[in-house]
Amino acid sequence: MDTSPYIYQINLSPGGLPKLPVVSAKVVHAGIEGDSHRNRELHGGPDRALCLYAWEKVEALQREGHAITAGAAGENLTIAGLPWDMMQPGDQLHIGAEVFIEVTSYCVPCRHNARWFVDGRYQRISQEHHPGWSRLYARVMVEGWVHQGDAVRVIHHARGGK
Repeated sequence: MDTSPYIYQINLSPGGLPKLPVVSAKVVHAGIEGDSHRNRELHGGPDRALCLYAWEKVEALQREGHAITAGAAGENLTIAGLPWDMMQPGDQLHIGAEVFIEVTSYCVPCRHNARWFVDGRYQRISQEHHPGWSRLYARVMVEGWVHQGDAVRVIHHARGGK
């Protein structure tokens, strides 16, 4: 069985949560065409053009009793099979045949995510409180089309000395 990373789901919305699935989308330097944000001061911009999350983290949160689904937390790309706990700013991803992105930062969860979490505990996906459970922001280095099921290849940034 092939366990290579792939796009589980592509998500967008005209603003707000949840972001809903689409089969394919055009990724541009500003993000995904047709996607928008409710608060453009906290979300979007060149260094936060895309929000990424791991399908395996969504499944684990569901097993904990949370009502989260792919796209619910505002991620544009829900990716399966990535070593999520090892992902960090500086890592780069080739997605499908065209798109190339670079992880820029961890995504601080906002209160609008509270509805998906038992007792409203949306800090469950905070890097500060639960390292390895955060969504990630990325900048778009090379634009192009992405499709559900596209392969994702990760290039880990050098992690520093021995």
